[in-house]
Amino acid sequence: MTSRIHTFRIASLAWPILIGQLALIANGVIDTAMVSRFSAMDLAALALGVSIYVSVFVGLSGVLQALLPTIGQLYGARRFGDIGREVKQGLWLAFFLSCIGCLVLLFSPVFLSFAQASPELAEKATLYLRIEALALPATLGFRVYAALNTAISRPKMVMAIQIGALLLKIPLNAWFIFGGFGLPAFGGPGCAIATSLIAWLMLLTGWMLVRGAPIYRELRVFGSGFVAPQWKAQRSLLKLGIPMGLSYFIEVTAFTLMAIFIARLGAVAVAGHQITANVGTVLYMLPLSLANATGTLVAQAIGARDWQTAKKISRAGIRLSAILSVLIGVAVWFAREQIIRAYTPDEVIIASALPLFLFIAFYQLFDSLQVTTAFVLRAYKVAVIPTVIYAVALWGIGLGGGYVLGLDPFGVSPAWLHGAAGFWLGNSASLGLVAFFLIWYLRVVQRRVVQRRVVS
Repeated sequence: MTSRIHTFRIASLAWPILIGQLALIANGVIDTAMVSRFSAMDLAALALGVSIYVSVFVGLSGVLQALLPTIGQLYGARRFGDIGREVKQGLWLAFFLSCIGCLVLLFSPVFLSFAQASPELAEKATLYLRIEALALPATLGFRVYAALNTAISRPKMVMAIQIGALLLKIPLNAWFIFGGFGLPAFGGPGCAIATSLIAWLMLLTGWMLVRGAPIYRELRVFGSGFVAPQWKAQRSLLKLGIPMGLSYFIEVTAFTLMAIFIARLGAVAVAGHQITANVGTVLYMLPLSLANATGTLVAQAIGARDWQTAKKISRAGIRLSAILSVLIGVAVWFAREQIIRAYTPDEVIIASALPLFLFIAFYQLFDSLQVTTAFVLRAYKVAVIPTVIYAVALWGIGLGGGYVLGLDPFGVSPAWLHGAAGFWLGNSASLGLVAFFLIWYLRVVQRRVVQRRVVS
């Protein structure tokens, strides 16, 4: 196949994933917008609760991402009957991970004590997290369904369910946050009630489709009897999934710790950083979707033992992601003031955020390169070395360098990098290093695959 065909296949698979990801982000935006109209205390509790829940969810769902290359390779090898067994082991893994996550969320006061929040704020945040604990098993179970569909190149139904969930979110949020029809106003924790109900509806809808739709029949997810958890299968998923989950955790905490350090500089600096980070998160969904699609198609090619096609797809995906990121970076740079004004009319905050958009404009390239390459490596079932690269670069160089440049404890940083700009430069440089070393390591992995093929 030509490079153009591979690019078209990646784009065709990526766009439903992108829309689904944007629908998930929109849920958080809706929560924030609606709770902000209830009370400042509930908004603060929501922010505190979400920061803990996201850290737990991202780490655990990252482990389940091991299903993508595993099922993708089986699908490429046309071992359809084995996919059902792997999916069942994935559901068992989701159950075990849910038990761990629920314990963390139920005992959230231990973690909230570090925030030194007021008793009322801590109480609301605790209630929010304990209700979210009810949603976690369903959310992780749906991640297994999403992984199955993405791995067999059928993400449109996942997208449809996610859009349907988003449409339900607004009326359910309004009901549980503000009360009505016999229910009291729950405020911020009402978001968690709505999320829990929707999560279970999504789970039931997804697996009912797997049970009834003809396209899933040959995968033998249903109708093949009860399958107990098997240590060999669980160990194989964990061997790949734990470093993947850690890499997600490292990425999330790198941004979280950035915000904590920048908070020392005052409310204006934090506000400018938050706007920039929010824009960056939305923009990240495009390369993340392309990475998912590229990794899936590479895994399928590997399963078919078509090593040359796997290499061509990886190059096409990385190239497409890089080109689009450059175009987006240029567009963001020229529209930076309009984007910031859509967030706030405050001239002081606008002045704080404007310099940071320089980094948003060019770090998109590094971010797109690293995430697409990381997903390709996962398609080859390689995750440990990339996780080490993430830890050293993002925590060591990104946060460490950002601390030195932004807070200037040694008096060596130039004045224009003092504050949030220093942290953003450190983060951008670390992503550039991650991208460089991951691309280098991918070439090493692909060369080894070719050498093993020649020897065999």
